[in-house]
Amino acid sequence: MDKRKIEDYQDIIHLPHFVSRERPHMSMSERAAQFSPFAALTGYESAVEEATRLAEQAES
Repeated sequence: MDKRKIEDYQDIIHLPHFVSRERPHMSMSERAAQFSPFAALTGYESAVEEATRLAEQAES
């Protein structure tokens, strides 16, 4: 893999961050929501709930 150095970006490193005139700034929660369908642990919460239910049922 090509290792890049900071010197490779000297021509652009001090440029201002782009801000769109047409689209409003997106909040952190809106940005996070874009990636929620790709959560690494999809289904984990329901699996934990099921394990809890089974453990409570076994105690009874």
